[in-house]
Amino acid sequence: MMVHTMHRESPDKGLDSGKYVRYTPEQVEALERVYTECPKPSSLRRQQLIRECPILSNIEPKQIKVWFQNRRCREKQRKESARLQTVNRKLNAMNKLLMEENDRLQKQVSHLVYENGHMKHQIHTASGTTTDNSCESVVVVSGQQHQQQNPNPQHLQRDANNPTGLLSIAEEALAEFLSKATGTAVDWVQMIGMKPGPDSIGIVAISRNCSGIAARACGLVSLEPMKVAEILKDRPSWLRDCRSVDTLSVIPAGNGGTLELIYTQMYAPTTLAAARDFWTLRYSTCLEDGSYVVCERSLTSATGGPTGPPSSNFVRAEMRPSGFLIRPCDGGGSILHIVDHVDLDALSVPEVMRPLYESSKILAQKMTVAALRHVRQIAQETSGEVQYGGGRQPAVLRTFSQRLSRGFNDAVNGFVDDGWSPMGSDGAEDITVMINLSPGKFGGSQYSNSFLPSFGSGVLCAKASMLLQNVPPAVLVRFLREHRSEWADYGVDAYAAASLRASPFAVPCARAGGFPSNQVILPLAQTVEHEEFLEVVRLEGHAYSPEDLGLARDMYLLQLCNGVDEDVVGGCAQLVFAPIDESFADDAPLLPSGFRLIPLEQKSTPNGASVNRTLDLASALEGSARQPGEADPNGCNFRSVLTIAFQFTFDNHTRDNVASMARQYVRNIVGSIQRVALAIAPRPGSSISPISAPTSPEALTLVRWISRSYRVHTGADLFGSDSQTSGDTLLHQLWSHTDAILCCSMKTNASPVFTFANQTGLDMLETTLVALQDITLDKTLDESGRKALCTEFPKIMQQGYAHLPAGVCASSMGRLVSYEQATVWKVLEDDESNHCLVFMFVNWSFV
Repeated sequence: MMVHTMHRESPDKGLDSGKYVRYTPEQVEALERVYTECPKPSSLRRQQLIRECPILSNIEPKQIKVWFQNRRCREKQRKESARLQTVNRKLNAMNKLLMEENDRLQKQVSHLVYENGHMKHQIHTASGTTTDNSCESVVVVSGQQHQQQNPNPQHLQRDANNPTGLLSIAEEALAEFLSKATGTAVDWVQMIGMKPGPDSIGIVAISRNCSGIAARACGLVSLEPMKVAEILKDRPSWLRDCRSVDTLSVIPAGNGGTLELIYTQMYAPTTLAAARDFWTLRYSTCLEDGSYVVCERSLTSATGGPTGPPSSNFVRAEMRPSGFLIRPCDGGGSILHIVDHVDLDALSVPEVMRPLYESSKILAQKMTVAALRHVRQIAQETSGEVQYGGGRQPAVLRTFSQRLSRGFNDAVNGFVDDGWSPMGSDGAEDITVMINLSPGKFGGSQYSNSFLPSFGSGVLCAKASMLLQNVPPAVLVRFLREHRSEWADYGVDAYAAASLRASPFAVPCARAGGFPSNQVILPLAQTVEHEEFLEVVRLEGHAYSPEDLGLARDMYLLQLCNGVDEDVVGGCAQLVFAPIDESFADDAPLLPSGFRLIPLEQKSTPNGASVNRTLDLASALEGSARQPGEADPNGCNFRSVLTIAFQFTFDNHTRDNVASMARQYVRNIVGSIQRVALAIAPRPGSSISPISAPTSPEALTLVRWISRSYRVHTGADLFGSDSQTSGDTLLHQLWSHTDAILCCSMKTNASPVFTFANQTGLDMLETTLVALQDITLDKTLDESGRKALCTEFPKIMQQGYAHLPAGVCASSMGRLVSYEQATVWKVLEDDESNHCLVFMFVNWSFV
């Protein structure tokens, strides 16, 4: 390679400064070697290079510097050119995809116009004649007309128990699948928020007015078709609700394809319904245009074929023709079409749970979009676009996420063949306790007997489900993740962590609010689209007495959080964690616990009625879940199901104590979540009953100081009432004040934190009284608010109060809050010493 550069020499060199200097191949090779090691060498390194390489001795250090600058510029241009070429290929492929989608929509419009005209003709004909056409009726379904006549005798005579008969079923399933993937066999409606583009996940649609539930997605992936097929066929690797996929038979097809008899077991998402399974025929083949297709459908008595395995603990669901079509793209990559169409037998579950089994939106998020996201994730990891810290490979981190989800699903379902058996109740039916005495078999053999060094008998799981109303799943899961102190018991966490150590730890008594620790969240990995986070949580230990020495050491949790985006339609939210030790090996044993929230539906109900944030699920299952008056003031009723499962190890002599502790712990958590739901869901103007104000002597004294200090500094009364009002009345007035009133500490050696707030203040910060003390003033005020406070602080300390201009602050959930004005005054104790600062935010609202 010959490289030219302008070489302007000094006069004593005797060279013409306007000529180009031609580098020899040997010089370029030497410079390239250095560039590979260090693209931006220092001045000393360049001088050292000239000394060590005699072939560069006739070149000035300045020219060496210019050569490296030009080389870096060429490298940057090359990368930018490659990036633009990649974007151009994506745009071309997306344009082709959108044109095909446009053609499909035009065909669908044509069908609808034809159906409209046909139905008008039928109505006109029916009004002018009374002819009986009951023997042969026309039925219009999803844009196609089917003559309902006598059943086709070919179906009845076909022997589906031999390869030829199975191939006939597969070919029919293939034709129906292709008509769903690229045609108009199903009336598809695009999901809200799924916008196409070169970096978008693709086009996602759900069915409307079809039998069962269905979802469809198409998008671009930078992997070859056969690699995509290999990834998607491994369903347990990307579908978190898939327990197992067993291929019972593989039959070569005469056309070069493959027939497989597949038995699939699925996890139940909650404790309230049985798990599902599928008995299907899967057909893989190449089409004439070079596309690769994998389609699958259930084998039933109607289709014929071999009988599937018995399923005593499962409800047999039906998979209508589904699968994926993979078409190669020009320049590499693939266009991927995915269709999922199932009938989950919703009538077999309690009525309150049926929306979960009748929602195409939930199917789209849990299966269709999950498959497309997983392929895109693998593609970006393969290309090196995804960078992870901690020195761990992406595949290892994905395995951690899969093991956490799988372990939590095992706990929620409690399958008999995994070794689970129910334990007697304590008289109440709200908490289910199960034990597993086969730890070697438990969790897909990821645990061995060495997992239980001191609690060698088995694993105990306490679980419960509850129905929530008007509580967004994403908001609640974010709260549970960021405010562990609101619901967790540090002693119970310490007991769970003790299973990783050889020394036993006494079984604690579960108690509400027993969390004397701070948590530090350390990010570990996240998916490309940030819908899932894997992180390590460090719980800083403290011991306040000799009997609490077990709490003095830090503990660590591996935590998986997903579904925290409020804009996702039909998305589930989940927070799952498991104790780990400091070493955190790749094969570390995991015993997951956590929470899962699944949205059920949105119902319109009469305006002006009251609503409860939580309902007793037992009463809901008995048919009293939806009373006529249960609705929110806006006329919408959001419902979701929360499933809680916590696992603990036990020894023979501690089983009963652990069971008692686990039951009480889960009950405490249920109570905490009910309080949290009341705190985070209400907004100003809500008709929900207000949370009762604290009535402790300290609260009464603080309110008296706040009121007296405001009157002393401003000359006005905070509540517009007589100063001789009793303490209880003052507390009630402060608690129900329409403006947000928050007390902030005046620490000189630490960031100020909030110590008290009225109900409106808690609503504004989206928190509770307990979690309030974890929120600092610096994180609440924005930069302009902090500057205004610093400017007015001397005035506050001298005059006693100040007014801050309109601004924006942030809630504990990260939502922006605007306010028209903020009044700040210092609170004086009885001896006139400074106690705290009070902020009153006037006319606030969420942005």
